[in-house]
Amino acid sequence: MSISNEKLVERLQNRFGDVLQGCDVAVGEVTIEVGREQLLEVCTALRDDLGLHFEQLIDLCGVDFLEHGEGAWQGPRFAVVYHLLSIRNNCRLRVRVFADNEEPRVDSVIPIWNVANWFEREAFDMFGILFDGHPDLRRLLTDYGFIGHPFRKDFPLLGHVEMRYDPERKRVVYEPVETELRIVVPRVIRHDNRYEELEKGE
Repeated sequence: MSISNEKLVERLQNRFGDVLQGCDVAVGEVTIEVGREQLLEVCTALRDDLGLHFEQLIDLCGVDFLEHGEGAWQGPRFAVVYHLLSIRNNCRLRVRVFADNEEPRVDSVIPIWNVANWFEREAFDMFGILFDGHPDLRRLLTDYGFIGHPFRKDFPLLGHVEMRYDPERKRVVYEPVETELRIVVPRVIRHDNRYEELEKGE
């Protein structure tokens, strides 16, 4: 039996009260916001409370809010979003926690949902978010010598270095990027009668 979003919001507000920094429905799912200090306490309760019972972590992702809203965003730059599923109650929940701008870090939720292991490694690799208590926090998708975090919005499109196999050294080497940034702009604008017909039809 599934519970409605409105009922879930009511249960969450009754269970956590002022601990929740935000609780609303967006894109058909409930989203709550909690502080870093309360993250583990809230997540443990979300898993163990039978009225909530979010026993499964479906996904965990990092978010970079740099230039969000065309620069109007005034909040912290980085966040971690947890996507939870309650099979018992047939409902989903998003949990969002913000991290500091300079050295983004939050507690690892591996003790609560062990599946978070590689999700947290991916968020570390792509966004540079540190997860305190993670047993093996190292890069997952990029190479060990990779410089930077490619999902950050200030990461250059061409990267910082390029790699190639050097037959003389018989190993992979890293060198500064030499590729010139190309901006592809159409040079010719063709007038096509198909578009003219569409304009007439409007």
